Amino acid sequence: MIRFDAVTKRYPDGTVAVDELSFVAQSGQITVLVGPSGCGKTTSLRMINRLIEPTSGKIFIEDRDASTVSRTELRRGIGYVIQQAGLFPHRTIVDNVATVPLLLGQDKKKARARAVELLELVGLPAQMAKRYPAQLSGGQQQRVGVARALAGDPPVMLMDEPFSAVDPVVRAQLQQEFLRLQHELGKTIVFVTHDIDEAIKLGDRVAVLQVGGRLAQLATPAELLAHPADAFVAGFVGRDRGYRALGFADAGYLPLTDEHVARVGEDLRAASYVARDGWALVVDGDDRPLGWLALGGLPDEALAGQVTADLLNLGGTLASEAGTLREVLDAALSSPSGRGVVVHDDGSFAGTITASEVLVRIEARAKSIRPPIAEATK
Repeated sequence: MIRFDAVTKRYPDGTVAVDELSFVAQSGQITVLVGPSGCGKTTSLRMINRLIEPTSGKIFIEDRDASTVSRTELRRGIGYVIQQAGLFPHRTIVDNVATVPLLLGQDKKKARARAVELLELVGLPAQMAKRYPAQLSGGQQQRVGVARALAGDPPVMLMDEPFSAVDPVVRAQLQQEFLRLQHELGKTIVFVTHDIDEAIKLGDRVAVLQVGGRLAQLATPAELLAHPADAFVAGFVGRDRGYRALGFADAGYLPLTDEHVARVGEDLRAASYVARDGWALVVDGDDRPLGWLALGGLPDEALAGQVTADLLNLGGTLASEAGTLREVLDAALSSPSGRGVVVHDDGSFAGTITASEVLVRIEARAKSIRPPIAEATK
């Protein structure tokens, strides 16, 4: 557990970066600090490991006043991941990861063996261990940065916009990998980001900070979206927070349509017989959806060939039947056929659903949680 008790950071020129900040980052959870530029997110993070010293107030780590611990001892128990990974360019990847265990006096052979294990844990193959940072992509370097932060097995991890410098696809992959790791390891993590979507996706609790380092609201993502504390939080979270909130609503029972499907290698004319509204869903041998085949309006001579992968429209996301209403609605809205594809846990085809059918489900949920008028006006 990390506790901020009326922490203030005031610089000699009078600038107040953090103002009387008090909150608790619970053990084993991800607490995300989010807010506009100049709200003191990074300053607050760096005060935890004393890269910046508070002007007043106290920070406690597991009920221990951080200011009473030497900086060296304090930082040995804290993993730190920054935006650009901060790897040593002249050291191999395995030696970068082994840095902290070696500083702690661990045997070099054991430290390197553990480093290779950690590389595999963060999704990097062991053969990358002998490469240098310049030989890795930005996303791979960030994975190494996470592995290095984990190498000393710290109970606390600080992460300062670790995924913001990579492209959106890699960023989404890193976020999923990060959540998987946290599920396995259960670290106490304070995570800084300027992206409210990232905060909502990763955080067990989200602390929204205002300019000047004042806490506007600390809540779970679902609470933050449903009940913003004031106009500032509502504005920062965004006008589409109702849509984001669907990401925390289980889809529940869905009125799925069991489509007739086509398969790669099948005759196009046969596929046209199972098409609905000019579209046929194509699956592989394990019934996993591959994409949509557009057959509407094709002349007879165009149906002489076979179904091939290059003919498929890959637009549209897949939603799990155990997923959320947001995932299902997104699948329906992004599908080229207008029918969202829902899959079982093993990835096999479960059925399709339209956006209008999802909206009926959303409306039913809204009615079930809406307070009666008499209660709402009390």
